[in-house]
Amino acid sequence: MPWLQVRLAISPEQAETYEDALLEVGAVSVTFMDAEDQPIFEPDLNTTPLWSHTHLLALFEADAEPEQVFAHLRLLTGTELPEHEAEVIEDQDWERSWMDNFQPMRFGQRLWIVPSWHEAPEKDAVNLLLDPGLAFGTGTHPTTALCLEWLDGQQLQGTQVLDFGCGSGILAIAALLLGARQAVGTDIDVQAIEASRDNAQRNGIADDKFDLYLPEQMPAMQADVLVANILAGPLVALAPQLSSLVRPGGLLALSGILAEQGEEVAAAYAADFDLDPIVVRDGWVRISGRRR
Repeated sequence: MPWLQVRLAISPEQAETYEDALLEVGAVSVTFMDAEDQPIFEPDLNTTPLWSHTHLLALFEADAEPEQVFAHLRLLTGTELPEHEAEVIEDQDWERSWMDNFQPMRFGQRLWIVPSWHEAPEKDAVNLLLDPGLAFGTGTHPTTALCLEWLDGQQLQGTQVLDFGCGSGILAIAALLLGARQAVGTDIDVQAIEASRDNAQRNGIADDKFDLYLPEQMPAMQADVLVANILAGPLVALAPQLSSLVRPGGLLALSGILAEQGEEVAAAYAADFDLDPIVVRDGWVRISGRRR
């Protein structure tokens, strides 16, 4: 069945008004989309920020008349509409379309991330099975890719790895598959802990090789390798804690950092680590080094 899609170019202040109005005139779904590829980072707690230029997309059943929809919106809001358009879109196998967007991805020389519905491109490679899910971290984002490539380039045999802010567990699981002896993951989100455990089981990781904790439950430790793919603000604020979690001579890799934030984050770790040159990709950076 085809659908009528209505698009409105709105500001954040208009969002609630037009969302309610569209639902009132019969929209079956309403979605907010970024109109200008503008990132939103580190929002205040209990807030749901929108982009300064947002597209609001609403789907109606195919027999809806665009001009009637727009007329009713004008009546309900009492104002002229912002920039708007309507188009008919054909129905499709949405699940199949979504799955087709995720293909196996290679990181470094040995490591592949492979969705469960694909065959591994290289059977003898290090293949990490991971499906896109609710927890952050599937390899598609530059920050995750930077960390995975860094792990692929390290000698991890026999090491203990700490994944701080583990999300999906992708970095810890990759480290284990690349030869690490044991991994520890911690995250503030219970759902991330559960996702990490599920992904580890899917990849044949024994429970005793991957310990998962909420931050307040994590035991005292010093890891051989620490990876933290979170955000610049927490990385700076937590620098003393994260530094203390790496043994002397151990390795550190940080990401989730915008290019313009790189120097500030590096400065927070420079006293304790011999840092490598900052690596930049698509406006994001990775900071790595060895503990003195």
